[in-house]
Amino acid sequence: MFKYLISKKSKILSLIFICYFFNSTVSSQTNSADHQVWHLLQKGLSYCEIDAPVKSILNDSRIFILKTDPLYFNFGLYTASEHHRENRPADLWAKDFHLNVVLNAGMFNMGNHTTGKGYLKNYSHFNNPRLNKKYNVMIAMNPKLLTDTAIVISDMTCRDWNLLRSRYNSLCQGMRMIDGGGTPFIWDKRPGQSCSMVVGATDKNGNVFFAFTRSPYTHQQIISFLLGLIPGLRTTVYLEGGPEASLYIQTADTIIAKFGSYVSKTYPNDNNDHFWKIPNVIGIRTKKVN
Repeated sequence: MFKYLISKKSKILSLIFICYFFNSTVSSQTNSADHQVWHLLQKGLSYCEIDAPVKSILNDSRIFILKTDPLYFNFGLYTASEHHRENRPADLWAKDFHLNVVLNAGMFNMGNHTTGKGYLKNYSHFNNPRLNKKYNVMIAMNPKLLTDTAIVISDMTCRDWNLLRSRYNSLCQGMRMIDGGGTPFIWDKRPGQSCSMVVGATDKNGNVFFAFTRSPYTHQQIISFLLGLIPGLRTTVYLEGGPEASLYIQTADTIIAKFGSYVSKTYPNDNNDHFWKIPNVIGIRTKKVN
Protein backbone atom coordinates (compact mmCIF):
# COMPACT_ATOMS: atom_id res chain seq x y z
CA MET A 1 0.00 0.00 0.00
CA PHE A 2 1.15 3.51 -0.60
CA LYS A 3 0.06 7.08 -0.09
CA TYR A 4 0.25 9.20 -3.22
CA LEU A 5 -0.28 12.94 -2.78
CA ILE A 6 -0.62 15.35 -5.69
CA SER A 7 -1.19 18.94 -4.60
CA LYS A 8 -0.68 22.49 -5.91
CA LYS A 9 -1.56 23.27 -8.55
CA SER A 10 -17.60 40.37 -30.09
CA LYS A 11 -18.63 36.68 -31.34
CA ILE A 12 -16.71 37.22 -34.61
CA LEU A 13 -13.46 37.70 -32.78
CA SER A 14 -14.18 34.57 -30.78
CA LEU A 15 -14.92 32.57 -33.93
CA ILE A 16 -11.70 33.76 -35.58
CA PHE A 17 -9.80 32.76 -32.46
CA ILE A 18 -11.38 29.29 -32.43
CA CYS A 19 -10.46 28.63 -36.07
CA TYR A 20 -6.90 29.82 -35.56
CA PHE A 21 -6.46 27.97 -32.29
CA PHE A 22 -7.92 24.69 -33.53
CA ASN A 23 -5.71 24.74 -36.64
CA SER A 24 -2.56 25.58 -34.71
CA THR A 25 -2.98 22.88 -32.05
CA VAL A 26 -4.69 19.96 -33.74
CA SER A 27 -1.50 17.95 -34.36
CA SER A 28 -0.18 18.40 -30.82
CA GLN A 29 -3.59 17.46 -29.40
CA THR A 30 -3.67 14.25 -31.41
CA ASN A 31 -0.23 13.34 -30.12
CA SER A 32 -1.31 14.09 -26.54
CA ALA A 33 -4.36 11.83 -26.84
CA ASP A 34 -2.24 9.03 -28.29
CA HIS A 35 0.19 9.16 -25.38
CA GLN A 36 -2.27 9.25 -22.48
CA VAL A 37 -1.47 6.83 -19.69
CA TRP A 38 -4.45 5.98 -17.47
CA HIS A 39 -3.77 5.03 -13.85
CA LEU A 40 -6.35 2.82 -12.18
CA LEU A 41 -7.36 4.04 -8.71
CA GLN A 42 -10.06 1.43 -8.20
CA LYS A 43 -12.62 -0.33 -10.33
CA GLY A 44 -14.44 2.27 -12.42
CA LEU A 45 -12.13 5.13 -11.42
CA SER A 46 -8.92 6.12 -13.22
CA TYR A 47 -6.95 9.23 -14.05
CA CYS A 48 -4.35 10.63 -16.38
CA GLU A 49 -2.30 13.81 -16.20
CA ILE A 50 -0.88 15.15 -19.41
CA ASP A 51 0.93 18.21 -20.76
CA ALA A 52 -1.42 20.74 -22.31
CA PRO A 53 -0.82 21.38 -26.03
CA VAL A 54 0.07 25.02 -25.20
CA LYS A 55 2.28 26.26 -22.37
CA SER A 56 0.55 28.40 -19.77
CA ILE A 57 2.00 31.57 -18.27
CA LEU A 58 2.21 29.86 -14.86
CA ASN A 59 2.79 26.53 -13.14
CA ASP A 60 3.19 23.15 -14.85
CA SER A 61 0.77 23.46 -17.83
CA ARG A 62 -0.72 20.06 -16.96
CA ILE A 63 -4.29 18.84 -17.35
CA PHE A 64 -5.56 16.28 -14.86
CA ILE A 65 -8.51 14.13 -16.02
CA LEU A 66 -10.52 11.83 -13.76
CA LYS A 67 -12.59 9.18 -15.54
CA THR A 68 -15.54 7.57 -13.78
CA ASP A 69 -17.82 4.73 -14.78
CA PRO A 70 -21.27 5.54 -13.28
CA LEU A 71 -21.98 1.82 -12.83
CA TYR A 72 -19.71 1.72 -9.78
CA PHE A 73 -20.55 4.97 -7.99
CA ASN A 74 -23.27 7.03 -6.39
CA PHE A 75 -23.26 10.75 -7.23
CA GLY A 76 -24.87 13.38 -5.03
CA LEU A 77 -25.16 17.05 -4.10
CA TYR A 78 -23.98 18.41 -0.77
CA THR A 79 -24.73 22.02 0.13
CA ALA A 80 -24.03 24.29 3.07
CA SER A 81 -27.60 25.54 2.89
CA GLU A 82 -28.79 22.02 3.74
CA HIS A 83 -26.03 21.18 6.23
CA HIS A 84 -25.76 23.78 8.99
CA ARG A 85 -24.94 26.60 6.55
CA GLU A 86 -21.28 25.65 6.90
CA ASN A 87 -18.99 26.11 3.90
CA ARG A 88 -16.21 23.54 3.89
CA PRO A 89 -13.00 22.88 1.93
CA ALA A 90 -13.24 19.91 -0.42
CA ASP A 91 -11.24 17.55 1.82
CA LEU A 92 -13.51 18.29 4.78
CA TRP A 93 -16.64 17.70 2.67
CA ALA A 94 -15.11 14.31 1.86
CA LYS A 95 -14.32 13.54 5.48
CA ASP A 96 -17.66 14.66 6.92
CA PHE A 97 -19.78 12.78 4.37
CA HIS A 98 -17.52 9.78 3.63
CA LEU A 99 -16.98 10.65 -0.02
CA ASN A 100 -14.34 9.33 -2.40
CA VAL A 101 -14.39 12.32 -4.76
CA VAL A 102 -15.42 15.92 -4.17
CA LEU A 103 -15.54 18.81 -6.62
CA ASN A 104 -17.41 22.06 -7.15
CA ALA A 105 -21.12 21.94 -7.97
CA GLY A 106 -20.91 25.04 -10.15
CA MET A 107 -20.29 28.68 -9.31
CA PHE A 108 -21.99 30.39 -6.39
CA ASN A 109 -23.26 33.84 -5.50
CA MET A 110 -20.41 35.90 -4.09
CA GLY A 111 -22.93 38.10 -2.27
CA ASN A 112 -24.04 35.40 0.15
CA HIS A 113 -21.39 32.71 -0.52
CA THR A 114 -24.11 30.08 -0.41
CA THR A 115 -26.53 30.12 -3.33
CA GLY A 116 -25.57 28.47 -6.60
CA LYS A 117 -25.76 30.66 -9.69
CA GLY A 118 -27.80 28.00 -11.47
CA TYR A 119 -30.72 25.83 -10.46
CA LEU A 120 -29.64 23.65 -7.52
CA LYS A 121 -31.88 21.11 -5.84
CA ASN A 122 -31.26 18.06 -3.67
CA TYR A 123 -34.39 15.96 -3.05
CA SER A 124 -36.79 18.36 -1.27
CA HIS A 125 -34.11 20.94 -0.47
CA PHE A 126 -33.74 23.91 -2.83
CA ASN A 127 -30.47 25.81 -2.73
CA ASN A 128 -31.59 27.81 -5.79
CA PRO A 129 -35.07 27.15 -7.26
CA ARG A 130 -34.59 29.44 -10.28
CA LEU A 131 -33.34 28.41 -13.68
CA ASN A 132 -30.49 30.50 -15.06
CA LYS A 133 -31.40 31.35 -18.67
CA LYS A 134 -27.72 31.66 -19.61
CA TYR A 135 -26.77 28.20 -18.33
CA ASN A 136 -27.51 25.32 -20.71
CA VAL A 137 -26.29 22.20 -18.91
CA MET A 138 -28.15 20.26 -16.24
CA ILE A 139 -26.37 17.64 -14.15
CA ALA A 140 -28.79 15.07 -12.77
CA MET A 141 -27.95 12.66 -9.94
CA ASN A 142 -29.68 10.30 -7.51
CA PRO A 143 -32.08 8.61 -9.94
CA LYS A 144 -35.54 7.66 -8.70
CA LEU A 145 -35.30 4.33 -10.54
CA LEU A 146 -32.34 2.02 -10.04
CA THR A 147 -32.43 1.24 -13.75
CA ASP A 148 -31.43 4.82 -14.65
CA THR A 149 -27.78 5.80 -14.84
CA ALA A 150 -26.32 7.33 -11.67
CA ILE A 151 -25.46 10.67 -13.29
CA VAL A 152 -26.46 12.51 -16.46
CA ILE A 153 -24.74 15.61 -17.84
CA SER A 154 -27.32 16.94 -20.27
CA ASP A 155 -27.44 19.75 -22.83
CA MET A 156 -30.69 21.56 -22.01
CA THR A 157 -31.09 22.68 -25.62
CA CYS A 158 -31.12 19.06 -26.79
CA ARG A 159 -33.14 17.42 -24.03
CA ASP A 160 -36.08 18.70 -22.00
CA TRP A 161 -34.76 19.16 -18.49
CA ASN A 162 -38.23 18.51 -17.10
CA LEU A 163 -37.70 14.87 -18.05
CA LEU A 164 -34.60 14.82 -15.86
CA ARG A 165 -36.52 16.56 -13.07
CA SER A 166 -39.13 13.80 -13.16
CA ARG A 167 -36.54 11.02 -12.96
CA TYR A 168 -33.77 12.41 -10.72
CA ASN A 169 -33.73 13.75 -7.15
CA SER A 170 -30.63 15.97 -7.40
CA LEU A 171 -30.15 18.62 -10.09
CA CYS A 172 -27.35 21.11 -10.67
CA GLN A 173 -27.25 23.68 -13.50
CA GLY A 174 -24.07 25.01 -15.08
CA MET A 175 -22.54 26.83 -18.05
CA ARG A 176 -22.16 24.83 -21.25
CA MET A 177 -18.73 24.56 -22.87
CA ILE A 178 -19.43 21.79 -25.42
CA ASP A 179 -22.92 20.84 -26.57
CA GLY A 180 -24.66 17.47 -26.70
CA GLY A 181 -23.39 16.81 -30.20
CA GLY A 182 -19.75 17.53 -29.36
CA THR A 183 -19.71 21.01 -30.90
CA PRO A 184 -17.60 23.63 -29.03
CA PHE A 185 -19.41 26.63 -27.62
CA ILE A 186 -18.17 30.10 -28.50
CA TRP A 187 -17.26 31.42 -25.06
CA ASP A 188 -17.91 35.14 -25.41
CA LYS A 189 -18.85 36.13 -21.87
CA ARG A 190 -15.24 36.82 -20.89
CA PRO A 191 -13.25 35.74 -23.95
CA GLY A 192 -9.89 36.94 -22.65
CA GLN A 193 -10.20 35.66 -19.09
CA SER A 194 -7.82 32.90 -18.02
CA CYS A 195 -7.93 30.95 -14.79
CA SER A 196 -7.40 27.68 -12.99
CA MET A 197 -10.41 25.53 -13.80
CA VAL A 198 -12.45 22.40 -13.08
CA VAL A 199 -15.02 21.11 -15.58
CA GLY A 200 -17.29 18.10 -15.98
CA ALA A 201 -18.00 16.17 -19.18
CA THR A 202 -19.45 13.02 -20.67
CA ASP A 203 -18.60 11.01 -23.76
CA LYS A 204 -20.69 9.09 -26.27
CA ASN A 205 -20.21 5.88 -24.24
CA GLY A 206 -21.64 7.35 -21.04
CA ASN A 207 -18.36 7.75 -19.17
CA VAL A 208 -18.12 10.81 -16.95
CA PHE A 209 -14.97 12.93 -16.76
CA PHE A 210 -13.80 15.70 -14.47
CA ALA A 211 -10.87 17.77 -15.68
CA PHE A 212 -8.72 20.15 -13.65
CA THR A 213 -5.93 22.55 -14.48
CA ARG A 214 -4.01 24.61 -11.97
CA SER A 215 -2.26 26.53 -14.74
CA PRO A 216 -4.45 29.32 -16.11
CA TYR A 217 -6.01 28.96 -19.55
CA THR A 218 -8.93 30.62 -21.28
CA HIS A 219 -12.20 28.72 -21.44
CA GLN A 220 -11.84 28.46 -25.21
CA GLN A 221 -8.40 26.87 -24.83
CA ILE A 222 -9.70 24.25 -22.39
CA ILE A 223 -12.57 23.45 -24.74
CA SER A 224 -10.10 22.84 -27.54
CA PHE A 225 -7.72 20.81 -25.36
CA LEU A 226 -10.46 18.49 -24.11
CA LEU A 227 -11.79 17.83 -27.60
CA GLY A 228 -8.32 16.57 -28.48
CA LEU A 229 -7.82 14.59 -25.28
CA ILE A 230 -11.15 12.77 -24.86
CA PRO A 231 -12.45 10.83 -27.90
CA GLY A 232 -16.19 11.12 -28.44
CA LEU A 233 -16.53 14.05 -26.04
CA ARG A 234 -20.06 15.35 -25.61
CA THR A 235 -21.77 17.73 -23.18
CA THR A 236 -19.19 19.61 -21.11
CA VAL A 237 -19.93 21.99 -18.23
CA TYR A 238 -17.86 24.65 -16.48
CA LEU A 239 -17.91 24.03 -12.73
CA GLU A 240 -15.56 26.62 -11.18
CA GLY A 241 -12.38 28.61 -11.67
CA GLY A 242 -9.67 30.33 -9.68
CA PRO A 243 -8.74 29.48 -6.08
CA GLU A 244 -12.20 28.02 -5.41
CA ALA A 245 -11.69 25.35 -8.10
CA SER A 246 -11.35 22.08 -6.16
CA LEU A 247 -10.92 18.39 -6.88
CA TYR A 248 -10.24 15.97 -4.05
CA ILE A 249 -9.90 12.21 -4.43
CA GLN A 250 -9.40 9.58 -1.75
CA THR A 251 -9.34 5.83 -2.29
CA ALA A 252 -7.95 2.97 -0.22
CA ASP A 253 -4.31 3.83 -0.97
CA THR A 254 -4.35 7.16 -2.78
CA ILE A 255 -5.05 10.81 -2.05
CA ILE A 256 -5.05 13.40 -4.81
CA ALA A 257 -5.64 17.03 -3.88
CA LYS A 258 -6.06 19.66 -6.59
CA PHE A 259 -6.83 23.31 -5.86
CA GLY A 260 -6.71 26.29 -8.17
CA SER A 261 -5.31 29.79 -7.84
CA TYR A 262 -5.02 32.21 -10.76
CA VAL A 263 -7.82 34.36 -12.18
CA SER A 264 -6.83 37.15 -14.53
CA LYS A 265 -7.57 40.62 -13.13
CA THR A 266 -9.25 39.47 -9.88
CA TYR A 267 -6.68 37.01 -8.45
CA PRO A 268 -3.67 37.12 -10.80
CA ASN A 269 -1.20 34.97 -8.87
CA ASP A 270 -0.21 31.34 -8.34
CA ASN A 271 0.24 31.61 -4.58
CA ASN A 272 -2.71 29.63 -3.25
CA ASP A 273 -1.58 26.62 -1.20
CA HIS A 274 -4.82 25.15 0.20
CA PHE A 275 -8.44 24.31 -0.50
CA TRP A 276 -10.80 27.25 -0.09
CA LYS A 277 -14.13 26.79 1.66
CA ILE A 278 -16.94 26.25 -0.84
CA PRO A 279 -20.70 25.95 -0.27
CA ASN A 280 -21.86 23.41 -2.87
CA VAL A 281 -20.17 20.25 -4.04
CA ILE A 282 -20.71 17.13 -6.09
CA GLY A 283 -19.78 14.11 -4.02
CA ILE A 284 -18.97 10.67 -5.40
CA ARG A 285 -19.05 7.53 -3.26
CA THR A 286 -18.26 3.94 -4.20
CA LYS A 287 -21.38 1.78 -4.39
CA LYS A 288 -21.63 -0.85 -1.70
CA VAL A 289 -21.54 -4.42 -2.97
CA ASN A 290 -24.18 -6.63 -1.38
